[in-house]
Amino acid sequence: MSVPQPPEPIPGARLLFSLDPAVSHLNHGSFGAVPIAVQRAQQRLRDEMEANPLRFFTQGLIDRIAHTRRHLAGFLGADPDGSALVGNTTTGVAVVLQSIGLRPGDEVLSTDHGYGAVSLAIQRECRRTGAVSRVLPIPLAATDEQVVQVVRAGLRPGRTRLLVVDQLTSATAKLFPTAAIVGVAREHGIPVLVDAAHAPGMLATTVASIGADFWVGNLHKWAYAPRGTALLAVAPQWRDKIEPLVVSWEQESGFPARIEWQATLDYTSWLAAPAGLFTLRSLGVDRVRAHNAALAAYGQRVVGDALGVPPADLPDPGGPGVSLRLIPLPAGTAATIDAARALQTRIGERLAAEVAVMSWNGRGWLRLTGQVYNTADEYERLAGRLPALLVQR
Repeated sequence: MSVPQPPEPIPGARLLFSLDPAVSHLNHGSFGAVPIAVQRAQQRLRDEMEANPLRFFTQGLIDRIAHTRRHLAGFLGADPDGSALVGNTTTGVAVVLQSIGLRPGDEVLSTDHGYGAVSLAIQRECRRTGAVSRVLPIPLAATDEQVVQVVRAGLRPGRTRLLVVDQLTSATAKLFPTAAIVGVAREHGIPVLVDAAHAPGMLATTVASIGADFWVGNLHKWAYAPRGTALLAVAPQWRDKIEPLVVSWEQESGFPARIEWQATLDYTSWLAAPAGLFTLRSLGVDRVRAHNAALAAYGQRVVGDALGVPPADLPDPGGPGVSLRLIPLPAGTAATIDAARALQTRIGERLAAEVAVMSWNGRGWLRLTGQVYNTADEYERLAGRLPALLVQR
């Protein structure tokens, strides 16, 4: 099986970012990277805020936030009036969990691919309310049909109060058939919360086409927004029930204002987010998606070859349109969260390469991403130096 060819670089794309050129940034999925033009747009907004804070916060800011929300929701295919801007996906998850009215005996169902902080949020809310958290194991190689079957068998009508699923998982880069899962849950009247942290900008799927009761995704990963920008979309029947984590002066205004307005929060990241979409559209949304997915696939293959992983053993749970790729590490390497974090730090310090090292189901995995500022030689350099690092103690 031949190595896939890397895509042609997008001319000038690397110059759009202020990333350290001495480092290979191969982990866009964790914190993203904000284009210089977007940084400057946010700084202009901060300058405006600091020039006259009273005017900035009291004259028209709520309308500006609403205008931004409409712009971002339109890009994602979500109902602007049924969406709210929040700081990140885990914040949106926490808002939903504390708003649905869990009681003793209720159950929150999730999968073993869930994001760690989301799992912790579920556990905390269950402890607080007396509800129970239950986790469904799903094999990494499970097909869409098998995933749906596992979820269908795991639902407990009358007990399952909420189903939490990822659209694209962080730990395993697996793309879930969320629309089909929502359809199965709806048969039993069970609401679904979709963790779509990686979807905005990367995936073409629209929020409306999924049909979930709750959907929340970050725009500061793959849509080039400043960090702290996410959208929470809520189905009509739930909007009056959604409560903020902190009560503000907009509490009586209802959803979404009661969620968005948090007094002296720095709203400039939200207001500058459309500049991120402008950058993405200027490069070409489809072009960027295709480039990033192809580059991630190339990186997976060359690093996998260097580690002696047969091509057939390189997982592709996300499919060809996903810009996250996994490589299994040698048995016993990064088998725990602490060991994974330590190895990630060593790779960053010794190889000048920022990657994600994950521990999932007792196995260590290297997660690579592709982005317009990356080039094929960065993955090749990592492939040439990583094997020696892994055998060092």
